[in-house]
Amino acid sequence: MRSFSFILFLFLTYNYSFSQKIDSNQQKKWVDSLYNSMTFEEKVGQLFMVAAYSNKKEDHAQDLDKLIAKYKIGGLIFFQGGPVRQALLTNRFQAQSKIPMLIGNDAEWGFSMRLDSTVKYPWNMTLGAIQDNKLIEKMGAQMAKQSKRLGVHFTFGPVVDINTNPNNPIIGNRSFGEDKLNVTAKALAYMKGLQDNGIFATAKHFPGHGDTGTDSHHTLPVVPFDKQRLDSVELYPYKELIKNGLSSVMVAHLNVPSIESREGYPSSLSNKVVTDLLKNELQFDGLIFTDALNMKGASNFKQPGDIDLEAFLAGNDVLLFAENVPKAIDKFKEAFQANLFTEERLAYSVKKILKYKYQVGLNQYKPVEIKNLYEDLNAIEYEALNYQLYENAITVLKNESKLIPLKKLEREKIAYVKLGDGSNEMFLAKLKDYADVTEITAFNLDTALLDLTDFTKVIVGYHKPDGAWRKNELTFKEINWIDKISKEKETILAFFTKPYSLLKIPNFDHTEVVIQAYQNTDIAQTVTAEIIFGARVAKGKLPVTIKDNFEVNQGLPTQKLDRLGFTVPENVGMDSKKLAKIDSIATYAIKQKATPGMQILVARKGQIIYRKSFGFQKYDSIQKVKNTDIYDVASLTKVLATLPMVMKQYDKKRISLDTHLCQMLPLFENSNKADATLLDMLTHQARFQAWIPFYKNTLDSLKHPDSLYYRMAYSEEFPTKVANNLYLRKDYNTVMLKMIADSPLLDKKQYKYSDFSFIILKEYLERALDKKLDVLVEEQFYKHLGATTMTYNPLNKFESTRIAPTEEDTYFRYQTIQGYVHDMAAAMQGGVSGHAGLFSNSIDVAKMMQLYLQKGKYGDQEFFSEKTFNDFNKCYYCKDGNRRGVGFDKPQLGKEGPTCGCVSMTSFGHTGFTGTMAWADPEKEIVYVFLSNRTYPNAEPNKLSKLNIREQIQEIIYQSITE
Repeated sequence: MRSFSFILFLFLTYNYSFSQKIDSNQQKKWVDSLYNSMTFEEKVGQLFMVAAYSNKKEDHAQDLDKLIAKYKIGGLIFFQGGPVRQALLTNRFQAQSKIPMLIGNDAEWGFSMRLDSTVKYPWNMTLGAIQDNKLIEKMGAQMAKQSKRLGVHFTFGPVVDINTNPNNPIIGNRSFGEDKLNVTAKALAYMKGLQDNGIFATAKHFPGHGDTGTDSHHTLPVVPFDKQRLDSVELYPYKELIKNGLSSVMVAHLNVPSIESREGYPSSLSNKVVTDLLKNELQFDGLIFTDALNMKGASNFKQPGDIDLEAFLAGNDVLLFAENVPKAIDKFKEAFQANLFTEERLAYSVKKILKYKYQVGLNQYKPVEIKNLYEDLNAIEYEALNYQLYENAITVLKNESKLIPLKKLEREKIAYVKLGDGSNEMFLAKLKDYADVTEITAFNLDTALLDLTDFTKVIVGYHKPDGAWRKNELTFKEINWIDKISKEKETILAFFTKPYSLLKIPNFDHTEVVIQAYQNTDIAQTVTAEIIFGARVAKGKLPVTIKDNFEVNQGLPTQKLDRLGFTVPENVGMDSKKLAKIDSIATYAIKQKATPGMQILVARKGQIIYRKSFGFQKYDSIQKVKNTDIYDVASLTKVLATLPMVMKQYDKKRISLDTHLCQMLPLFENSNKADATLLDMLTHQARFQAWIPFYKNTLDSLKHPDSLYYRMAYSEEFPTKVANNLYLRKDYNTVMLKMIADSPLLDKKQYKYSDFSFIILKEYLERALDKKLDVLVEEQFYKHLGATTMTYNPLNKFESTRIAPTEEDTYFRYQTIQGYVHDMAAAMQGGVSGHAGLFSNSIDVAKMMQLYLQKGKYGDQEFFSEKTFNDFNKCYYCKDGNRRGVGFDKPQLGKEGPTCGCVSMTSFGHTGFTGTMAWADPEKEIVYVFLSNRTYPNAEPNKLSKLNIREQIQEIIYQSITE
């Protein structure tokens, strides 16, 4: 057994929070004054908390109007509906009530348990896996904030049932687990979060519903244990919570023979349970609720009216979900006249209820403010905590040979198989964000196994619709699929269901990895993918036992790799509302026809916090841009392909910044560029011309491709594909290099942006390493990063519909340029050049930029040393007015330049002619990626640049930083 001393330490100085804020004399005066002014019927009316629904018709509301006006009921418990509708009804009903009512919601995991359009926190079973109970306390505090905003005083949580029966049909996911210490620790944190922030906690279902086999909504469950067992297990959380200021308890409808000897007598109606045990033995003097009196566990025993009276006589204060208040009040009058209870007994409960009303400010009642209610109840801070909760809950139960996180992606061929009928879109999308993952959709097991033949790893996701009371049991077919796949392949099995779903599987002997994700939410799916690929570590511990396979509190930590993860801005010190202004700028850019569409990504501290696509591939508004679409990144090629390869050569000491061009390429030995150093070339001050329009020399008198240089079909003499049905003569790359070598130098050594350096360096790399540049970067970078869309000549891998077009070419190739590089010189090199030619989506660009931000490291690999990165990110000639790093662009030194002017001087990146930008800032740990096809259908005018769209977005990013 784990020590419980840490729990006592956490709550050693804790007092019931409301008492610290209340003037007890004023409270007593208010309570006594009200009580003394009430009739007998009004006093009895205070005992009832009646069910209310905001999704029902007007006649339901009118019935409640009558109850409130005539019978002066003390409270309402809201069930299904929506927050705004509930608030409107709350205001309506409170306005009619002589004494403001206590309002409750059954909101164990937040208002989404009953209301639409509200935050859904994880179920208690999921929370039971978390080791940092401060997160549970924070959740309780957020729930309190939401409750106050909606005019609610009770959320009827936490559930403190210890779920030792896996077949429990009603508690299950609603429990924190089977370990009484863990359940108690979680319940204390939950309670503290609520009560420190002015909302009453309600522990339920007393004396303990966790080891029952039936549902008290339909029958009377039996708790067959002796008093000693109850005292050591079921009652344990109550004793600890009561010590620490628990404000209320809900009594369940249970048959507990060891306490109540009358056969089949519900605990909620038992004096021995409510008064003798809860009040006297456990010394609880807070508010006592019955569970809903319409539940069959109680209503089968007595009729409406009789059952209410019986519950009151047993010692309960609040009669929940009373079905017939008028009849009940008549029964109370009869009982009082028959001396079945005294005025003192009635005053005990009613004054307690009034005292609780005073403590939540109902002595100065204010209606719920409707304006901004939805926004307030769905604040981004709540989603931020949800991420933290799942990040701390998801549990790795088995990790044979530390298979996860998956490391050598270049060696893997990964398949994904979905089981179950729940949603899996987010999981599959996130898996594909990390690696090339193929979904196997075969309906037949033999076919599926055949399809899996060539794969090295198989990820099996078991997805079921998210429902707290769903059984979500595996079928024989699903178990068979898991068994057969696990025997054939290294398998990662992820369960997006309650832990008890695993019970049907005899053993996991052949499964290398088992992950318990608990729920099938988007966040659970995201975090599970992150754990598989090492962007996040597993922290959770299993809150229940799974037969002989997995023990309670079992959970394996995993390794953290330096891969990008996902979260919300607030979790990395940024403001979502400010960041959302990016949307309006993107929309404005499209409206101004600066670009038909774009992808924008922002990451901070290794976490992607903003990733959106806007607009369409063309201005025809037919095909919307998706995050998976691919863009021609133009000059980003320089820093995403050529530069990293040069840095590797530098890191291996094969070249230095002082290496001369003639040493790298003999072609330039006798040229005017022979003595140009690598440093001068990469800082754009080697006196090179900006560019040469090579294509113009290959056009005929009509300015169309000349047959001397081009053919419409491939041949050995014309092998270089420039565009669709257009092939260039094989010697023309040499011609282009000679034109560069023969070109005159600029008069003065100063900064002049030029493509020549990177065209030359591509040639150097290919000759030095005896491979084409596209092959080199794929083998040495992209495969390792899982950058599956980053490629030259994307039509060799992807459908054209996935690639944004860049131009309607009316001057060279005379066709829509889609899937072929926009840059003419790069096109004449077969689409593979050092200065242009690369295509990618935003997340794969971000991976390369994050690699730079991490100074040469990504995943579990070091691609080049920190020293190499620092050498290349240095501004060597800033004093001379040249802002450039070695290959990287750097922030402007004056007013004009590539950035917003708000980035740090250590930041670096590049922009591209097609309307692209990639920028990273080590000081703020930010990566910013902007991809567009602003050149479609024509490159001019460059509205994107004139409107400073990229720079404005970057400025918003920096304005969004809060810490």
